[in-house]
Amino acid sequence: MFNDIGALELVALVVLAVLIFGPDKLPKVIQDVSGFIRKIRDFSDSAKRDIREELGPEFKDFEFEDLNPKTFIRKQLDNDELGIKEIRNGLDLRKEMAEVSDAVNGHESESVSGTGSAGSGPSLTKGGGADLEKKPQSLDKDERPPFDSDAT
Repeated sequence: MFNDIGALELVALVVLAVLIFGPDKLPKVIQDVSGFIRKIRDFSDSAKRDIREELGPEFKDFEFEDLNPKTFIRKQLDNDELGIKEIRNGLDLRKEMAEVSDAVNGHESESVSGTGSAGSGPSLTKGGGADLEKKPQSLDKDERPPFDSDAT
């Protein structure tokens, strides 16, 4: 519960508690707080037990920790009945994004040029893609690229 509290923070909390409650009342406050936490835990355990009894024998393996989305997904990924690991391994987003950016810029990548699918997709511009089909002009060493004031 308090795994992320360091030693210095714990000392600061103890000093603060002594200053607020005083050394005389501090043991009574600690006893009251621990009794309250114990009652909350007992109530929680009782509620979990009642829910398990009401669900019946079909849900005897039900764990309330599985209701946490992170735990549920982690458990399902470990189970992997759907082949999610194969899909994740077969999907290379960097390669896909490189192919899309090359298609938008009008370049043919090595993997796309081999399949012949570079020009088979729909045009991305309204005017038929005339701007995408232009090859970028090479600039001299000291020459700056053209500035488009509308684009900035």
